[in-house]
Amino acid sequence: MTLVAAAMAVSVNAQIYVGGSVGVGSVKFGSDDAETTYKFMPEIGYNINQDWAIGVALGYQKGACVLGKGNYTQDTSTELLQFSPYARYTAVRTNLINVFVDGGIGFGSYKDMGTQFQIGLRPGVAVNLNDKISFVAHVGFVGFDSFSPKGDGDSSHTIGVDLDGNNIMFGMYLNF
Repeated sequence: MTLVAAAMAVSVNAQIYVGGSVGVGSVKFGSDDAETTYKFMPEIGYNINQDWAIGVALGYQKGACVLGKGNYTQDTSTELLQFSPYARYTAVRTNLINVFVDGGIGFGSYKDMGTQFQIGLRPGVAVNLNDKISFVAHVGFVGFDSFSPKGDGDSSHTIGVDLDGNNIMFGMYLNF
């Protein structure tokens, strides 16, 4: 009985991955001081089978630098807490590279500013350095994004494709 329990534990552990992404940036616009932003997004997931996985990323971001419609905003006091569950489908699997797409929902709360909601697809690629470690990159977002400010401000809604160079995340996974 103990041997069966140990075998089941090892088999379950072989399907779990942990990791995430970390980002640091610095932006200087015109004569303004340079602003530093950082993001920490730990992640845990479970491989259901060879093609499908489920997971969740929890994140914290400090600072924001936004360009848009002739405006520029930089604010190092901006703080974001984020919760993003997802389902992952791996479309291409080789010994070295996996190509996947995450379909998920994201909830975010900006301190003293408002809330954000996302639903959509985020394509990615994993480079399997060995059986235990993978380097992961997500590129872009396809879907719906909504921001609701606190107070009397107008909500904003975006539907579309965002595949620019500012929407790339890099991370590492440890596979058990």
